Amino acid sequence: MDNVLVIREDVALALQAGQPVVALESTVIAHGLPRPQNLQTARAMEAAVREEGAIPATIAILDGRLVAGLSSEQLAAFAASGGIAKVSRADLAAALAARVTGATTVAATMLIAERAGIRVFATGGIGGVHRGAERSFDISADLPELARTPVAVVCAGAKAILDLPRTLEVLETLGVPVAGYRTNKFPAFYMEDSGLPLQSRVDTPAEAARWMQLHWQLGLMSGIVFCNPPPSASALGKQEVDGWIAQALQSAAAAEIRGKAVTPYLLDYLAKASGGKTLQTNIALLVHNARVAAQIAKAYSSLGSA
Repeated sequence: MDNVLVIREDVALALQAGQPVVALESTVIAHGLPRPQNLQTARAMEAAVREEGAIPATIAILDGRLVAGLSSEQLAAFAASGGIAKVSRADLAAALAARVTGATTVAATMLIAERAGIRVFATGGIGGVHRGAERSFDISADLPELARTPVAVVCAGAKAILDLPRTLEVLETLGVPVAGYRTNKFPAFYMEDSGLPLQSRVDTPAEAARWMQLHWQLGLMSGIVFCNPPPSASALGKQEVDGWIAQALQSAAAAEIRGKAVTPYLLDYLAKASGGKTLQTNIALLVHNARVAAQIAKAYSSLGSA
């Protein structure tokens, strides 16, 4: 514990003992999923982490403090609340000063996880380079955060609404390793295969853990992206997803949606346009990523490097 960070007791004890802990973000609860699926999914992710022998730590901002590990009651209250601020790295100090309730993005969650001593983080899909970024310069803060914060992120690639080739190019430029978890293809959130190849692959939690250990022992203090495709039974086809995304982007442009509001707007549009298919895939991949992250965290802790 420090003057701005509160770590739930079981999380703190696990970290002190070198036991596996998995960070989970709160933006998906406040902005990524509708009620009641947001709370149901948050609890399912935490349960998946526990089933694999690790401790879940859902991260958020409450009453002027960074919180690593919401309690069950806090999680329920968070999921039921409206008007929660979406907080990235640049917003952290302002959110603490104003004592707002804040949902942390991938970037902010990574930063807080690293401060708490948590090395593995599970999310849905990372942010990246937005389509049309050559005009708007709209690039997610997740990418520079990955370049400077030593946390392994288990995700289903990047969100399908992004410019995926440019996202991978920026990650390479920033020196962020990107590996497929049991795949040679870059997944695109709802889709198992974006059509983009990956140069690296790991097939077991032990391989991922060894990579983490060596990467940071070399002094390469960036994050690592482990791309875990959505479960095959829940994955969607590229053609149908691309069609929904084209409609969503047109709608967002017509409504002049910009900045932090773009991603939740597009995800909500896709859920409606797909008749709920994208929502079900999103939920399935979130729980799947939490489970794999717990397996990797357990393998990493066994190396004595946590």
